[in-house]
Amino acid sequence: MQITLPQEVQHILYTLHKQHYQTFIVGGCVRDSFRGKAPMDWDITTAAPPEVVMASFPKTIPTGIKHGTVTVVLPGGHYEVTTFRVDGKYENHRSPQDIIFTQDVTEDLARRDFTMNAIAYHPELGVIDPFGGRADIEKGLIRCVGDPMVRFDEDALRMLRAVRFSAQTGFSIHEDILSAMQRLSGLLTSISSERVRDELLKTLLSDRPENIIHLQTTGILAVILPELSRCFSVEQNIKYHIYDVGRHSIEVMRHTPKTSVLRLSGLLHDIGKPDKKTTDEDGVDHFKGHDVRSTELADEALTRLRIDNKTKDDVLRLIRHHDRRIEASKKSVRRLAASVGPDLFTSLIGLQRADTHGQNPDLLHERLAHYDAIEKLWEEITADADALSISDLAIRGGDLLELGYQGKEIGKLLSAALDYILDHPEKNSRSFLLGWIQKQ
Repeated sequence: MQITLPQEVQHILYTLHKQHYQTFIVGGCVRDSFRGKAPMDWDITTAAPPEVVMASFPKTIPTGIKHGTVTVVLPGGHYEVTTFRVDGKYENHRSPQDIIFTQDVTEDLARRDFTMNAIAYHPELGVIDPFGGRADIEKGLIRCVGDPMVRFDEDALRMLRAVRFSAQTGFSIHEDILSAMQRLSGLLTSISSERVRDELLKTLLSDRPENIIHLQTTGILAVILPELSRCFSVEQNIKYHIYDVGRHSIEVMRHTPKTSVLRLSGLLHDIGKPDKKTTDEDGVDHFKGHDVRSTELADEALTRLRIDNKTKDDVLRLIRHHDRRIEASKKSVRRLAASVGPDLFTSLIGLQRADTHGQNPDLLHERLAHYDAIEKLWEEITADADALSISDLAIRGGDLLELGYQGKEIGKLLSAALDYILDHPEKNSRSFLLGWIQKQ
């Protein structure tokens, strides 16, 4: 198979090749090319030492010079070029203590995680595939280079990468990998929260986010998200549900639009249910107050994963309001939008739609039609520019100062005015509101 390379990549390959240093594209770009996918980036590996690479191009950046990586800056972009290497002993189940440069590309490929990522290619030298990666790509199989126990002991993050790749590619994970993940799941306590977060988000934002079920079956979820892991043992004996809380959460998450906020909200929206479960005399389960408890636990989990504050705030607002029932009336829509925030109302409806998909399919059509009606009302409300927050009112705090009101009283009056206008949007005028306030 001939892989079409960008001109800049060809330039790098042939510049180093002319100096008698074997140079190849490697890893994800080869894997994606064999899958018929356009590579997102192009990684290059070479026998040339880093100092030769830097001397061979006008502009370079020593981005990872300790590990042999130099970024070559060309008009068409930035390209990482890494010298063939053999890794030394790994420390903390994440990174090698040292490396040794080599002239043998096979030795370099042998240190890589999965066979599909251990393939090199050069237009003239062809495909270098010592571990059967191309055959595994054709089979749709994720398999380690060598013993999975060794690979994961070296770098525990590879376990999360296996699940992420399965979610992105649709490939199956070899049973030897799943077995090793189950035995070594505890090693992930050695991995930084930021690394775990990045792999988790890539999985959630894939086309098959439901593949995170592998994290539960191997015990990894109990290490990185114990709040969610425990939900798989909580049944829901209620007419609206057919799944346990954990499986329901995955179903909801996979039906949300592909954004970090909604995927995280779907995954975590019910993690408080185990703490709030009660069963009545008829054997029906109830989870009163789980929205508040879920918000508390999600806050802890998102903080631990170092999720950025904006995303965390949005997720927590959605979880706090996800169980709010809403009538198909403009008054009800305005009030819920004011509570969650107009900026998140569409996302909240998206989450509630997804929540319905994760429940009893016999009730799906009727409940989705309800959300269709709500979205139509929301379009009308936004088209009419109805007031949904204090900043939307026709009066300001300064207007009340001029009337002699002071301090906290001003805030209370503005809140009361908004509460009134949510039900009577046509009354949002300066003259009416000032007169209304003076009558209070």
